[in-house]
Amino acid sequence: MTLIYALEIIGTFVFAISGLRLAAKKHMDLFGATVIAFVTAVGGGTTRDVLLGAYPVAWVQDTVYPVVILLAVPFTFIFRKYIVNLKRTFFIFDTIGIALFTISGMQKALSLGIHPGLAIVMGMVSAVVGGVIRDILCNEIPLIFRKEIYATACLAGAFAFFLLDYYTTLSENIIYLITTAIIIIIRVVSIKYDLSMPKMKG
Repeated sequence: MTLIYALEIIGTFVFAISGLRLAAKKHMDLFGATVIAFVTAVGGGTTRDVLLGAYPVAWVQDTVYPVVILLAVPFTFIFRKYIVNLKRTFFIFDTIGIALFTISGMQKALSLGIHPGLAIVMGMVSAVVGGVIRDILCNEIPLIFRKEIYATACLAGAFAFFLLDYYTTLSENIIYLITTAIIIIIRVVSIKYDLSMPKMKG
């Protein structure tokens, strides 16, 4: 197991928990909460694979992903009192997760011969669409359409990956680390200093 694969599994676990937390807030039953966990964790990757025509989709090829999501359900139930108080910790893991999924999604698109501009978008789709589906199913305005700089950070990191990959001789692992760090830094700085995209006014 590579480090990147291990981090993606952790990201999947944390995304599933974020879905479960919102489902609990909405007082869903166990089945509903599990569905929300699934769409949060794999919704982005599934959407990406469908758009790219890459079948079977990633979580069908690798059953570790659904198993990890299912394990998140009893874990969240057992440790729910502690998880509620770990908002900052889960923010960090969520940020790492979207960073990893952005780059891995972009890499998959590039490996299939997709134009780099569209591959950047596919990276963003991998990272954020699961959260969008979660919020819609839970009757919330999706996070990426609200105040926080979220999808923009993913696009910036994916664009940086493209530039470094095409115009430098750095190893792929180094580029991966640099671009992941860019996404994390943008997210952390935007939250710390309350930065946001301009809002539409009626």
